[in-house]
Amino acid sequence: MKVERLAIADILLFTPTRLGDTRGFFSETFRADAFAVHGVDAIFVQDNHAYSGQKGVLRGLHFQIPPRAQGKLVRCSRGAILDVGVDIRAGSPTYGRHVAVELSAENWRQLWVPPGFAHGYVTLQDDCEVIYKVTDYYAPDYDRGIAWDDPALGIDWRISTSDVLLSDKDRKHPRLADAAAAFQLAR
Repeated sequence: MKVERLAIADILLFTPTRLGDTRGFFSETFRADAFAVHGVDAIFVQDNHAYSGQKGVLRGLHFQIPPRAQGKLVRCSRGAILDVGVDIRAGSPTYGRHVAVELSAENWRQLWVPPGFAHGYVTLQDDCEVIYKVTDYYAPDYDRGIAWDDPALGIDWRISTSDVLLSDKDRKHPRLADAAAAFQLAR
């Protein structure tokens, strides 16, 4: 499994090996020991699977606050997405910065977004499926978000804002500067 540290060191990009033959392929998409070598000792408790029928579906930027914070291991099993993690840990030298990575069925990459980061993605094609593991159960009372289009974040979603399809909930998230601080960088 190939592992890359990105511009924010706590967010990792994993590319599992695919072994193929005339029947198709086989891939280990998660191994606790391989992830632990790179500092990810997460215990995943829930798998989520989302389908989006159209290009431009934007989901995010979401996070859960402590004590129900979630780490996420995200992959795209059909189509392609731009996956984004935003550092929302007060006191972090990368606070308010983000990483954005294309994940697709073709490139087979997975993004590890640890607790303390807001997460979101936009579909770059029609008919996308995204599968992600999380480290805590969905807890609506702890569910929060920040505005996907906050100009202070400077995220290039690679799609025209007029083409973005959002849920009502995602239209109402505050900008990062207006959101209550939920995470403090552990020292």
